[in-house]
Amino acid sequence: MQRRWTASTFVCLCLAVAALPAQTVTPAQPATLAEARTLIDAGKPAAAIEKLRSSDGGDPRIAELLGVAYYHAGDTARAIATLSAVLPRLAAASAERKEAVQVLGLSHYLAGHIAESIPYLEEIRETGPDDMKLAYALAMAYAQTRQAAKARASIARTFKVPEDSASAYLLTGQLMNRLELEDLAVASLKEALAKDPRLPEAHFLLGQIAVFRSRLDEGLALLRAELAINPAHGMALYWIGEVHSRQAKWPEAIAALQQSIWINPYFSAPYILLGKAYSKTAQPGTAEEMFRRAIQYDPNNKTAHYLLGQLLQQAGRIEEAQKELAIAARLQGDIK
Repeated sequence: MQRRWTASTFVCLCLAVAALPAQTVTPAQPATLAEARTLIDAGKPAAAIEKLRSSDGGDPRIAELLGVAYYHAGDTARAIATLSAVLPRLAAASAERKEAVQVLGLSHYLAGHIAESIPYLEEIRETGPDDMKLAYALAMAYAQTRQAAKARASIARTFKVPEDSASAYLLTGQLMNRLELEDLAVASLKEALAKDPRLPEAHFLLGQIAVFRSRLDEGLALLRAELAINPAHGMALYWIGEVHSRQAKWPEAIAALQQSIWINPYFSAPYILLGKAYSKTAQPGTAEEMFRRAIQYDPNNKTAHYLLGQLLQQAGRIEEAQKELAIAARLQGDIK
């Protein structure tokens, strides 16, 4: 199950869309503005802040760029305060105002003021309707304020699909699922299937949600429905193996997980479940092979090291077991 996106996860997206080019500086303080902009672009916002704060505060362009520098320095509170104060002084059609509005929207978002970010993101969207990153940022904000229809419209714009299409509902459901808004995700995914019962991925996402909520029989039926549409869906097979593992149906789990690996041999999770299944069916040699394969593809997987250590311990291979358990503990953070 995918986890909620945190503000830090969103930073990469924000930084990618925040730097609108300002107008050519001409009258007052051209050198200061140009130098500060260069520092910001070079990833030195603190130096830009120092330069701008020592300049004459009468020029609104100085204050606007100072707010942008605060944003790039991660000081969203000062970015919001500075840009909010200077916004009325910026010319309506100027590049400085567009940049201020965009950075205000993103700063509010990162500060957790999701509802407050929306008017700014909506305003800047109108000046850049083809900016896919901005449309996605706005979709994130709509989703987190539970405005599903508006989120779907922004998602449709981002992925260039019709707003009322099955594809738009599927993409919206996937976003809602990532944000752990499961009721909205389920509603959107069910609407996608109502529009197109053979739409790939929708059954899988619904099945994944059901399994995560321990509705195993429902999840299994949905995952099998996904395979009926796309028999090469390796993740659906993995989750079927997960369901059978929870039900202690080890032969069925092994079959599904083996098929998953044949489709995607480089994903470590099926190997870990296979190791457990082979351990439970008295096949320690094969279990060890699976755990080692998981470690090969994901050397920092603490679960794989721990389970391998336990298996080796049961086999009396104490020195090898201690090595694996020590790695697991270090990855867990128990040992520095």
